[in-house]
Amino acid sequence: MTKNSETYFFCGIGGSGMMPLAVLLKRSGAHVLGSDRSYDQGKNPEKFKALQDLGITLYPQDGSGVAARVDRFVVSSAVEESIPDVKAALEKDITIIKRGALLAELFNSAKDRVAVAGTSGKSTTTGMVASVLVALGEDPSFVNGGEIMALRETPEDRFSGVRKGNSDIFVAEMDESDGSIAHYNPTIGLLNNVALDHKSMEELEALFGDYLERCSAGVVVNANQPRVMDLCDGRAAKAPVISYGIDNNEVTLRACNLKPKAGGIDFVLTYKQRHYDVSLSVPGRHNVENALAALGACVALGVDLESCVTAISAFKGIHRRMELVGVSNSGVTVIDDFAHNPDKISASLHSLKDFNGRLIVMFQPHGFGPLRMMGAEIVEAFARYLGEDDLLLMPEVYYAGGTVDRSVTAQHVIDDLADAGVNAHWFETREECGTFIISHASAGDRVVIMGARDDTLHEFAKRVLEQV
Repeated sequence: MTKNSETYFFCGIGGSGMMPLAVLLKRSGAHVLGSDRSYDQGKNPEKFKALQDLGITLYPQDGSGVAARVDRFVVSSAVEESIPDVKAALEKDITIIKRGALLAELFNSAKDRVAVAGTSGKSTTTGMVASVLVALGEDPSFVNGGEIMALRETPEDRFSGVRKGNSDIFVAEMDESDGSIAHYNPTIGLLNNVALDHKSMEELEALFGDYLERCSAGVVVNANQPRVMDLCDGRAAKAPVISYGIDNNEVTLRACNLKPKAGGIDFVLTYKQRHYDVSLSVPGRHNVENALAALGACVALGVDLESCVTAISAFKGIHRRMELVGVSNSGVTVIDDFAHNPDKISASLHSLKDFNGRLIVMFQPHGFGPLRMMGAEIVEAFARYLGEDDLLLMPEVYYAGGTVDRSVTAQHVIDDLADAGVNAHWFETREECGTFIISHASAGDRVVIMGARDDTLHEFAKRVLEQV
C-alpha cells in the first residue's frame, strides 16, 4: 500500500478524517509524524497518547517537526500558509497533498473498492459494511470517520474505525464537503441521500452524479430518495443497479413492518421473493435505510445475504451517533449525537420521538458558514419535531477556522426558533447550557448533546450525566 521508507507529516492529525488515515499509513509500514493545535492546547490527551503509543511522533504546531526527511505533508483541505507547519513545508519544497487525495490513492489501488457516499449516514453505513465483512471472516481494509463500537478491541480503543486488512476489499467513506469524492474510482458505490449540507445542491448533484458514473461493478442507491434516483437514472450508471427502500415494491431490497424497540429496530427484509427477519441494535428508520445500503453492498460483493443478516445484528453503532452515554441515578438519560445538518437532525429527532419522554436538546452549531447556509432548514427541522414540553438550548457557534462572516449567529437562529414556537434558549457558552440542563432535567427526561467535529462534546455529555 505504501513504501516502508516513506515519511508522512499530518498537519491537524487529530481530526476525524486525518487520524484514521494516519493510523492506516502507520499500520501499512510508513513513518508517520504529526501536529495538532488541540495537542498544543492540552485537549483530548487520551487521543494523542493513543497516537503516540502506536508509534506516531507528535510535534508542536510551530514548524519544528517539518524537516527535510518528510516525503509528503498532509493537510485536511485548504493549504493555510498562516500555519507555521504549512509555511515550513512550503519553504522546504515538501510535496503537499490533501487528505482526500491521499486516501483515494490507497483506495484506488485495491481490487474490490466499496465507497459509501451521501450527505447523511456515511459513517454508520461504512461501519455496517465493515462489521459484517469482519464478522463473516473477511479481512477488509477500511477507513471510517467514526469509531465502530462493535470492533473496539478494548473500551479505550480509539482506532476501531480503521483497519489495514489482508484481503482485496477496501471500504471507505467518501467526503463530498471538500470535493475529494471526485478522486475515487469505486467498483461498488453506495449513495444514501443528497440533501443540503456544506455545498449548494447544484454542486452536490454534480459531484454525486459523476461518482455514480465512475462505479464499475455495482451501484447501490436509496429508492426512497427522489434526488438519488434522478441522478442514477439521469447519469445512466454503467454498473448494475441495486436499489433499496422502505415499503417500496419496486426495489431490489425492501424493508417493511418496521418495529421500533428499546435501543434498536426490527424489520422484515425481502430479496428475490425471500423474506428475512432483521434485528438492528441501533434505532430509527434512517438506520433501516443504512442497513439496507450495507446489505446491498454485500450482495454486490457476492456475499451470502442470510449470513449478512445475522452478522448485521451485532453492529452496535458508531461513536457519537445517537450513542447512549448512560442513565443517571435520578432517571435522566443522556445521549451524544453527531447530528449537525437538517437531515441528520430530523433523523435523530424522528427516532427519539418513537418513545415517550421530554427532550432537552443542546445543539452546538459548527461553523458560521454552514449555519448561514442551513439556518432556515435547521429551524424547520427542530420546529417540526420538538413538542411544547421539549427544550432546545444553543451556545454560540463552535468556530474552528474558516469564514469570518458572522452575519448569522446561534442567537439569530434561536430567535427564529422562538418565533416558530420552539421553547428555545441561547447561551453564550456551552458551560451555561450545562448548568441549565443540570438544574432543569428530571426523571424520564432525555438529554441530547448534538454537534459535529468537536471531540470535547462527548466529554461534556459525560460530565452532564455525572451531575443530573
